Parts: sequence; structure tokens; C-alpha cells
Amino acid sequence: MSANLELQLKTLPDSPGVYQYFDKEDVIIYVGKAKNLKKRVVSYFNKNHENGKTRILVKKIVNIKHIVVNTETDALLLENNLIKKYKPRYNVLLKDDKSYPWLCIKKERFPRIFMTRRVIKDGSEYFGPYTSVKTVRVLLDLIKELYPLRTCKFDLSQKNINDGKYKVCLEYHLKNCKGACEALETEKHYNDSIKEIRNIIKGNFKESLEKFQSMMYVYAEKMEFEEAQKIKEKLDLLSNYQSKSTIINPSINNVDVFSIISDETHGYANFLKISNGSIIQSHTTEIKKKLDETDKELLELFIVEIRQRFNSISPEIYVPFKVNIGEGIKVTVPKLGDKKRIVELSERNSKYFRMEQFKQIKIVDPDRHVKRIMTQMKKDLRLKEEPRHIECFDNSNIQGTNPVAACVVFKDGKPSKKDYRHYNIKTVVGPDDFASMEEVVYRRYKRLLDEDEPLPQLIIVDGGKGQLSSGLKSLDALGLRGKIAIIGIAKRLEEIYYPGDPIPLYLDKKSETLKITQYLRNEAHRFGITFHRNKRSKSAIQSELEQIPDVGKQTITTLLRKFKSAKRVKEASFEDLKATIGNARAMKVHLYFHPKKENEK
Repeated sequence: MSANLELQLKTLPDSPGVYQYFDKEDVIIYVGKAKNLKKRVVSYFNKNHENGKTRILVKKIVNIKHIVVNTETDALLLENNLIKKYKPRYNVLLKDDKSYPWLCIKKERFPRIFMTRRVIKDGSEYFGPYTSVKTVRVLLDLIKELYPLRTCKFDLSQKNINDGKYKVCLEYHLKNCKGACEALETEKHYNDSIKEIRNIIKGNFKESLEKFQSMMYVYAEKMEFEEAQKIKEKLDLLSNYQSKSTIINPSINNVDVFSIISDETHGYANFLKISNGSIIQSHTTEIKKKLDETDKELLELFIVEIRQRFNSISPEIYVPFKVNIGEGIKVTVPKLGDKKRIVELSERNSKYFRMEQFKQIKIVDPDRHVKRIMTQMKKDLRLKEEPRHIECFDNSNIQGTNPVAACVVFKDGKPSKKDYRHYNIKTVVGPDDFASMEEVVYRRYKRLLDEDEPLPQLIIVDGGKGQLSSGLKSLDALGLRGKIAIIGIAKRLEEIYYPGDPIPLYLDKKSETLKITQYLRNEAHRFGITFHRNKRSKSAIQSELEQIPDVGKQTITTLLRKFKSAKRVKEASFEDLKATIGNARAMKVHLYFHPKKENEK
């Protein structure tokens, strides 16, 4: 296996998606789906395959690409599209003309709703595709239970109805249809039902749920409990129904989708091509910034280059924000619905690609990885220099008992455990976190100055403005204010506080800077609380025997070996004690536990 292929395997995501294998000619030779991309693809390379075809396939793999999706169902549908598009040599199962079922709302007066495998561009609405015929039938049964609709193929034009051309059938008498053919149901009432059905298929249940709940309460108030129960069963059916896949929508046709995310040095852009309502192509790449370009500038360059490379003539593009790419191309920034979800899917692939690049850099070039993180932290935290050396402080006490503090040290974004330090609070009485923080920060940096040790570029105190002010007092006393950056992090909303600034900074919840800052805070808390528990436990379980005057540890050890517990030592007779530790020490122990009896002697 080549080094490049091995690196790709190590950095694959654990998400659902579709993987594509390429040979040395850069031709797709196999397309597959996976619930977990990493596990599935790695399995090809770490076991012996009995099937000869699979062994040959693995030998020919030179490159791997993948598309991340939201669910396993999405992966199945996308796999089907790509196989039909590219017809890979080693895919045999899905090369036939098999197509998945759709739900059709026919374009006609009093529309019918039915299942079909053929999408005909006649203005009708198609929803799907669904991976199971059973799913479609269950959905059709649900619709039939909720709404009486016609199933006949009659042309229900106004003229035909007025002429009395049709008569109601058995479905009307079974209450499965309201008799639109004899004008027993208005077109408006029927279309209101179709509107609600359309929402149900899309997963928007709110209106239907409210309507059925109102009906249920009305029946219940009238004591018509059987009807109320029927409505309740319909509500249960609605609640259990799962909305459709977002991978394919027949209304989205011949469209290019683009998205980008970026950091300080690079942009990561994704391209999805939609043809006949299906994703047929995906490409993600890394773009190096040269002049601190904005995301808009990078995406515009990417769109032009990709459309030329893949000879795309799609008249419309979907993007997450407005771009200017000249005349003749419609630019759409979707706000909701399937179009918005397609753009989100593109952004998701950009994010995963960025994560994989980071993992690969971490393996191949660790120094570049550290440099990138430090550069990002410097920018996010508004520092003058990269925080290569960070120290974080946390206090621990319970109602002022056993007060302690911890200092943890990170170097190049990683814990340096040999530099961790514990502190017993010496000058503070009672539960005063602010005074404790002031003492610990002073002691830490007074010692570093006295020993001429390197100082950190950043100090983090666990707490808000109060703890930050205490740390600042110590830096002022040592003449270090302005020489070391110091910030506070509050737990509740992860606010970052700066000296002299009452308004906190809120970092992106997904940013690496916040993750490292949280890691530091949590590590300081863990280290401090462990020390505090040990100290408290030691204090709590200190043997009562240690309180006896003029009795040493060796004597206590001898007594516990003999009697097993302090309670049994207390209950032991003087003679038993004398036989164990001698007369003089036995007198001291017995006198401690039985002072009256000894005085009587």
C-alpha cells in the first residue's frame, strides 16, 4: 500500500457517506456506501478477501474520494446515482435500470396521490426517492387514513361535473372519498387536504397536528370517544412518520452547488453537481491564501476554475452568500427547504475535508500543525504573540476546608504534565476564591522569577472578572503586568474576560481555540479536584489512634496489625494492650480511651 493511500485511510471520517475508488488512470472503478466510512473502507485493506474480484479491486486502488451525507439512507440513494452516472467496472449490482419509488401528486383537478417509479416532467410533484416500497405504501396508507381522496382516473373538469358525467362509486360509500365527481366536495376543500398532505410528506406536521388535536378535543367534549380515539390514532401515526431524504429533489435540476470555510492560511471549498435532481459529482480542495483573501474572493475564484475544469454549463449555482461571477449565471442563496439543505451538505463536506487535512498534517508535518493552531489562537484571543506556553489556574475547597489550587501547563497546545503544580493555600482563611487566586499566582511567578525560569505567554484563570482581577493584582505586585497576557474563562457560557474590559469575548463553539482553552480549564479542574479529594480523604480517614499523645506511627501500626481497627483497640483490655505494645505505651493508650477507669486505679 502506498504512503498516500495509508494516510488517507487514517484520516477518513466516522460518518455515513459514499466512497469512490480510483485507479492509476484516475478512473472510478468502484462506488460504495457506508454507515461509517472509516470502518468500511479500512476493512478492504486489513483482511484477506476470499472473493478474487475483490482482491484484484484492492490491488488497483490508487486514490480514494468520499462524500459525507447525513444518514445511511442518503448514502444508499447517492450511491445509486453515482453508479448509474459513472458505471464503475467493479460495481455490478446497481448497474441495471432499477429505480427507486417516488410519491406523485398528479397535476390535475382534484389531484390523485400514488406511487410510481417513473418521474415524468408534466408539472406533477414528485417526492422521494424512497429506499423501500414498504415505506411508500405505509405513507400512502397513512394519507388514506387521514384524508379521503379520490383514486379514480376520471377527468374531473368543471364541465364534466356539471354535465353529471360521473356517478359516485363504492369508495364514496365506504367513506374513502367525498364524491368530488358529483360536486359533493368543493375543489377548495380538496386542495386544502392536498396542501396538508404535501406538508406531511415534507415532514412539516405542525398544521395537521393542530387540526387533528382540535378535532379530537371537540369529539371528546361531545362524549364521542370512539371518534376521538380514531383521531388520536391518526396523531400517533403522524408523530411516528419520518421525513424524506434530502439527497434528491426533482425540482432541483442542472445546478452547481459551492461552499467554503477557511482559517488563517487556507480555504476549503466544495463543489456538488446536481443533474436531473441527483448529486452526480463532488469535488473538494484546499486553496492557499496569498494576500489574506476573504471567503467571497476565494469562492469566486474557485467557482470560475471548477466550472472550467469540469466543463459545467449549469445556468444556476447555489452558494451560502452572494458572489459576483459575471453575467449569464443565476446566483441563488437558499434560505430554507431542500435547496438550503443541499448547500449545508456541501458545507459539511468542506468541514470534513478540512478536518482530514489537519489530521494528515499532524501525522506528516507536526510542526506545521502546531504553528497553524498557535497562529489561530493568537488571532482568536487577540494576543501579541503566539501562546506556545500557557498556564491555567483553578481553586478547590468545600466551605473553606482544605483549600488548594492547581496550575497546569500546556506547551505547543499539549499538556506538559511534568510542569503541573499543586498548591496548599497558606495565607487565606475561609472560602475566599479571589484571595486564594491572588496568593497562588503570586507564589507561582515569584518562584519562576527567582529561579530565572521562562515565563508563559498566556495565563488563564478559571473564573470570571473577580478571579481575573485577583490574578492581575499579583502580576502588578511582581511587575509583570503587560509582560504576560492574562484572561479569565467563565464556565456558564464560556465567556472570555480581558483586563479592563467589562464585555466578554465569545468564541465560536466549534473553534479549536475554544477547545484548547476548555481543555486547559478542565485539566486544571481535574488536577486540582483530585489533589483536594486526596487531601480531604486523608484528613477524614485519619485514624483516631494518631490523636493519642506520645504514641508514634510504629506503635499504631503494631496495634492495627493486632486488633485490625481503632474501634477494637478502644475495646481491648489493658492486659491485651500490654501484651502487644508493652506496659508504658499500653498505659497511654488505655488512659486516652478510658480516662475515668485509670484515675480510679
